[in-house]
Amino acid sequence: MTDTTTKPSALFVCVHNAGRSQMAAGFLRELSGGAVEVRSAGSAPKDTINPVAVEAMAERGIDITAEQPKVLTTEAVQASDVVITMGCGDACPIFPGKRYEDWQLDDPAGQGIDAVRPIRDEIERRIRELLASLDVEPVALPAV
Repeated sequence: MTDTTTKPSALFVCVHNAGRSQMAAGFLRELSGGAVEVRSAGSAPKDTINPVAVEAMAERGIDITAEQPKVLTTEAVQASDVVITMGCGDACPIFPGKRYEDWQLDDPAGQGIDAVRPIRDEIERRIRELLASLDVEPVALPAV
């Protein structure tokens, strides 16, 4: 039997795709338990993920070390139900019929772990709200 339901998809976009959008994607992947298709991209991606973002997520039991910053494509936007921008301004393409949210979050670039933790925690809070709006029950995070 084939599954005819399609799972919702979300795209997180920030300039460098190295911090905020990667943390958001990590939380959504974990908390949705695979019930949501997750993408992230940047308008001007860095070469690697912010190591402090990796450390902050590891504290919550989520490993994002294997992720790589990716360039934002119109295909990624078109393929996503929800597009969440985090300070990418006009670089994000807009398509009619898509749900867009702009999350005003501090940029973790160049910040220490003490400054990144509150950003991470706010991202988690917003991801939980997003899951509720998609009618997806969050799963428990891994024990740390």
